[in-house]
Amino acid sequence: MKLLFKTSPYIRKNVSVSRMMMDVIIALLPVTIFAIIQNKLGAIQVLLISILTMIFFELISIMLIKWPKGMKFKELFSKEGFKKLKGQYTVNNILAPLISGMIFALTLPAYCDWYVVFIGSLFGIIIGKMVFGGLGQNIFNPAATARVFVAICFGAKINEAYSLQASYDAVASATPLATNISQSSYSLLDLFFGNVPGSMGEVSTILILIGAIYLFARRSADIRAFLGFVLSFMALSFVAVISGFGKSDSVSMLDTYLYQIMAGGMLFGATFMITDPVTSPVTKFGRVLYGAIAGSLVVLIRISGALPEGVVFSILIVNMLAPTIDYLTRGHKNKYPWQGILILLGFLVLMGIIISSKVMGGWF
Repeated sequence: MKLLFKTSPYIRKNVSVSRMMMDVIIALLPVTIFAIIQNKLGAIQVLLISILTMIFFELISIMLIKWPKGMKFKELFSKEGFKKLKGQYTVNNILAPLISGMIFALTLPAYCDWYVVFIGSLFGIIIGKMVFGGLGQNIFNPAATARVFVAICFGAKINEAYSLQASYDAVASATPLATNISQSSYSLLDLFFGNVPGSMGEVSTILILIGAIYLFARRSADIRAFLGFVLSFMALSFVAVISGFGKSDSVSMLDTYLYQIMAGGMLFGATFMITDPVTSPVTKFGRVLYGAIAGSLVVLIRISGALPEGVVFSILIVNMLAPTIDYLTRGHKNKYPWQGILILLGFLVLMGIIISSKVMGGWF
């Protein structure tokens, strides 16, 4: 028997990591191209700064982490020294930060100040990834880490960027969810095709779904975490809406429900962030549970949090829970244990009670 020694990430599929990464890039192209068409130079600037920053600082980090023993700094500029370091650097060290840079940029508005994008990208790639050892070893999604960091540190600047962003309406915000008049301002068709203000890559439902279908057809993303996320979100959003959340005399209950699904970054996060194979559990049921917890948290944040949107926050929370989920589902790598399914259903029922009570002004 021949043993093969490989570095992480470890993917249990008959496809290479490089091919999976290329598929993610291809899946991101529709929303990226739409963002550039809609926002022109503002989108190009944000995308280039984010992508180049993450690629460059991953390179610098790898040089420091994998610096050859005994090699002096001046040798870096020699042919031999360059070859030594080049051997530590693979195409995956370009594709991975390229994807993270694209995803982070697409969660931002166009015309965002360059230093906000730069600092966020730097924080995401260094703190969210490289401090853990680099590709395949990070526990946090770098793009989500970067987005949460700039939301906390540069919230006012990001809101200013939304006000400068070209939009189809006088109201500009991080997401249509952030305005009280949004449901009457934007139709479901506007949300479906992307004729709304918001983060560059999160506004067009149809383009996100096209990317999702491509990824799942190519088996380059695990559909379990996606379904766990989306179905739990849809179920609990239904509970919230029938309990009175978003109630309006001018908007039907069905439209309110569909609006919650299509507005904001839920579908974008479900397609391109929760499916990250590095930061999600390795067991099949674990990924369903992982996605379900994240989807539930998004609904809870939307109805009771200080933010109108909570996708990236929920993703970082479940990133921390992934090792625990793997531990709890150990021994069931390819199974869906009935005990686990009962626990998941019980969790969703409990979340439904909490959300319903919160909306109706009850216990919570």
